[in-house]
Amino acid sequence: MHDNNPPPTDTLMTFPCSFPFKVMGLNNPTFEQDMLHIVQQHIPQQQPHPCRSKPSKNGKYTALTITFTAQSKSQLDALYQEVYAHPDVKMVL
Repeated sequence: MHDNNPPPTDTLMTFPCSFPFKVMGLNNPTFEQDMLHIVQQHIPQQQPHPCRSKPSKNGKYTALTITFTAQSKSQLDALYQEVYAHPDVKMVL
């Protein structure tokens, strides 16, 4: 018996896709550049990456949204892992 359904995947996303990567961290002079550098390491085929920045109400934190075309789940997993390891990162959405 043949099953015509595709094999299950571990993601609901279809690649490639536009991906708004959101990260929040301490508002310091290098935070945005550090995050753009990490994204560039994992998404080298696109330059420059559009980035929106918004400071928190009291200015202690900065929220960034960096939009790019994601190619695979493994690419996103590697990106999230490296960003989480950065000492200034407080939250990744």
